[in-house]
Formats: sequence, C-alpha cells, structure tokens
Amino acid sequence: MSIDWNWGIFLQEAPFGNTTYLGWLWSGFQVTVALSITAWIIAFLVGSIFGILRTVPNRFLSGLGTLYVELFRNVPLIVQFFTWYLVVPELLPEDLGMWFKAELDPNIQFFLSSMICLGLFTAARVCEQVRAAIQSLPRGQKNAALAMGLTLPQAYRYVLLPNAYRVIVPPMTSEMMNLVKNSAIASTIGLVD
Repeated sequence: MSIDWNWGIFLQEAPFGNTTYLGWLWSGFQVTVALSITAWIIAFLVGSIFGILRTVPNRFLSGLGTLYVELFRNVPLIVQFFTWYLVVPELLPEDLGMWFKAELDPNIQFFLSSMICLGLFTAARVCEQVRAAIQSLPRGQKNAALAMGLTLPQAYRYVLLPNAYRVIVPPMTSEMMNLVKNSAIASTIGLVD
C-alpha cells in the first residue's frame, strides 16, 4: 500500500467558507495562543495570591485558599466549562446576564467563558505550586526577614516570593503546557480553535 501525500491541500479552498485549509489552521492557532496567554495571566495572578494565602499564619485566609483549591481541582474541567458558559450568566444580575447572552457575539462569549474557566482551573494548580515552593524554603529566611524589621507582606515580597518563583520555574512551564492542551476542551462549548 502506498500513501501519496499532497502538501498542496493546505492551499486548496476549504469546503465551508472562503478560506484555505492553511487559513483554518492559522486561525485556530491564533485562537489557541490568545486563549492560552490570557488564561495563563489569570492563572498566574490568582494562583499566586491564593498560594500566598495558603501559607500565611491566619487560619481564615489559609482556609479560604484551601477552599478555592479543593473546589477548582476536584470539579472536572469539562463540567467547569459548561458551568461558566451556561450557568454563571444565569446567576449574574439580569442586565449583565442579558448583555452576555444576547448582545455579545457568540464567539466572544465562548472565548470569555473559556478564558475564565481555564484561568481559574489552572490557578488552583499554580496555587499548589506556589504554596509548595514557599514551604520548601528554609524557615530561617522568613524569620530573618521578620527579625530585620520587615512586615510579613514585605518578607513575602522581598525575600520569600523571589526565591519561591525561582524554584517553581520548571513546574510552571509544565502547567503552561497543560493549559495549552486543556484549551482543546473549549471546543465542547463552541470555541473553534
């Protein structure tokens, strides 16, 4: 059996729309990159905040961080996609919900729902990485920063977080790759990537 591959198919017109197959691939690549970058920004910021909260001595704040992680890590991602796209707009105030459902272009609805869902899901994983990195640092670093007169937020900002982020660069690259792969699930709610 012989396979004859024709590279010219990428330049042929696609059956739906007036673009080529290569144009379809390029369009999907752009959507995937845009979704992944915006979701990663959300994930990194939210995950860092909750990761820090999980390591502070305040039990309420630590519990809040734990609640967030347990909620978003234990609900399957596909359920979260449908929740953010179908349920959350119904829970919003009426004007905002109608704006989202009726006035926004469906492609923007799909993108926003997917961006928020992926960002918050990945943030729970980033949170655990940040928490583990902070807890892996020697206790003496935090104690020395506090002994030098730094407040707890200053100790985190100037001493603990710079060292913790350096420790978690390799796992963060893995999380970013997982986020790119998870972006394919956005097609279940209609996002074409």
